[in-house]
Amino acid sequence: MGDLPPEDGWTTDDLNAFPDDGVRRELLDGVLLVPPSRTDIHQIVAMRLMAALEGSCPIAYQVTQGMEVRIGRRCCFSPDVLVATDEAACRRPAFYEPQEIVLAAEIVSPASQSMDHITKKALYAASGIPHYWVIETDNGLVVHTHELDSRVRIYRPAITFDVEVDVPEPWPIRVPLKRLTPRYL
Repeated sequence: MGDLPPEDGWTTDDLNAFPDDGVRRELLDGVLLVPPSRTDIHQIVAMRLMAALEGSCPIAYQVTQGMEVRIGRRCCFSPDVLVATDEAACRRPAFYEPQEIVLAAEIVSPASQSMDHITKKALYAASGIPHYWVIETDNGLVVHTHELDSRVRIYRPAITFDVEVDVPEPWPIRVPLKRLTPRYL
């Protein structure tokens, strides 16, 4: 893979040519994004959220992380935690299409605030992902849950939880935030 981007920008096909070196790569309008390494707090929250979701997840869905969601040929992201349809997961994909995603969750870091709160939120909604969660870790744990208004493909105003997430969809989920919070947060 060359050091310079193609003249018309990177595509998801180009991502396949990068080495499997553990570096997370995302695309936004053909621009290659390399988010910084995740912190231990980030990883602990992601792991605990996955375990909490898995504990009540219906058989029709599968909880995972680190998988690409290809929003288009020149745009893809890897949500911190995501829930895909079991049908999609059974095909053992290298990536998911937005219509296969039920819930995408991003854990905000100092370098991802605009991406998580604005850019990804807008693009996930426009691509039809029904549920989007943004998790803040600055002053304790706060979870902002967003539900898609499918008529206009934007998320309704967020419901914010700072003690316990309690939502009826995509399935009844009830998770005390203490269960997700690292000991030293």
